[in-house]
Amino acid sequence: MNRKLVFNILGRLLTALAGLLCLPAGVSVYYAEWRSVAAFILTAALSVVLGVSMQLPTRRHSGVLYAREGFLIVALVWVVASAIGALPFVVSGEIPSYIDAMFETVSGFTTTGASILPDVESMSRGMLFWRSFTHWIGGMGVLVFIIAFLSNVSERSIHILRAEMPGPVVGKLVPRSKDTSKVLYIIYIAMTLVLIALLMLGGMPGFDSVVHAFGTAGTGGFGIRADSIAGYSHYLQWVISIFMLLFGVNFNVYYLLLIRRVRAAMESTEMWTFFGIVGISAALITANIWPQYGSFWESLRQSVFQVSSIVTTTGYATADFNLWPSFSKSILLILMFIGACAGSTGGGLKVSRLVILFKLIFQEIRRMLHPRAVTTVKFEGKQVEEHTLSSVATYFAVYMICIILIFLLLSLEPFDLETNFTAAVSCFNNIGPGLAAVGPMGSYAGYSPLSKILLTLAMLMGRLEIFPMLIAMNPSTWKKR
Repeated sequence: MNRKLVFNILGRLLTALAGLLCLPAGVSVYYAEWRSVAAFILTAALSVVLGVSMQLPTRRHSGVLYAREGFLIVALVWVVASAIGALPFVVSGEIPSYIDAMFETVSGFTTTGASILPDVESMSRGMLFWRSFTHWIGGMGVLVFIIAFLSNVSERSIHILRAEMPGPVVGKLVPRSKDTSKVLYIIYIAMTLVLIALLMLGGMPGFDSVVHAFGTAGTGGFGIRADSIAGYSHYLQWVISIFMLLFGVNFNVYYLLLIRRVRAAMESTEMWTFFGIVGISAALITANIWPQYGSFWESLRQSVFQVSSIVTTTGYATADFNLWPSFSKSILLILMFIGACAGSTGGGLKVSRLVILFKLIFQEIRRMLHPRAVTTVKFEGKQVEEHTLSSVATYFAVYMICIILIFLLLSLEPFDLETNFTAAVSCFNNIGPGLAAVGPMGSYAGYSPLSKILLTLAMLMGRLEIFPMLIAMNPSTWKKR
């Protein structure tokens, strides 16, 4: 393992993180929240000292980046960024427990949106901004940011992109991976700015517009009100619904539209499957909750918002869906597993994997009926290679094992089965709210410190799609070549 390269990139992350902490510090200055200002400045100073101290002895390193280093760097960067990012909450005293602060920060960076705060409205503006800003940073990926905006990054950093970007396959949009990262961020920033403008045009205050745009763009879902989005106008709820879905689409589609390859963009099987799932789910839930609301349009709005929020793993809410019929809650639970498209800011299993898994099942049935027939699996008009099929099947098996283990360990807590199961599914799929005690109007505050650590690890494993974390925990990874 190239340890010098790993620690050099970690050091660069910490210095970049110090710069990012200046934004919430500026917000705190604007609102005269001096305790928060001190917390951000002290954390930024510590981040700079650690970052520089890690870079100085590793300036001369081999620039060769292999897959093993790529996975390891991704895992370590997310853990270190979260560990440092949690400090402002503790230093300011707004979240005294470091375990709670780490849970909240990991939930932010992984765009989960699960919270241990029973009274979010008591938080200072600077801390609320930092919570939502972690969503925006983590939505596209912490290291995608570094590759895009820092110089002298190895062109073999595609290994980092593959390890950090969600989905079964990550490729380059343009010849150089550094340029790929810039393209992704340009699209990401442009869509975020459009969303902020639309929210402000709808009468949402400037601060609220920015933090909710961060949460929507990163499909994170940290709210700044106890009722999440319910207190805002119907126009604002529709805008957020639409943009949650837009950020749940593979960003390759937007790149193709950007270079005017409209036909290629519109031929995306994954995108149309994603919208089909959303449409069918919203229609079924609308019909199911219509008697409860007594109005078709009210039922439609509530249904579309919650379906968009859950399938994109955002986690915003306009209603307490704990009170909905079991059929509607069951659909939302299924959507928690499906998630958004590969290459989006959303979490979950991913629509592309779901499509490939179903095609694998039908391929196996055809093989059983016609043993001598040559069968292939196609996706997006191309034949899927055998190693990709194998990796998708392996990922699904490990994915289910992880959720089962997390659920079993959470079952030691004094909560009902619905709470523990949906907490495991929600955190691992980076959704945020579950059902029962961890529903949209509840929180994770009641879990013990050990369970919070478990759920924190679950959020990291889910966001990084398991293997980078498993590789980082494998002792053989750390051996020198």
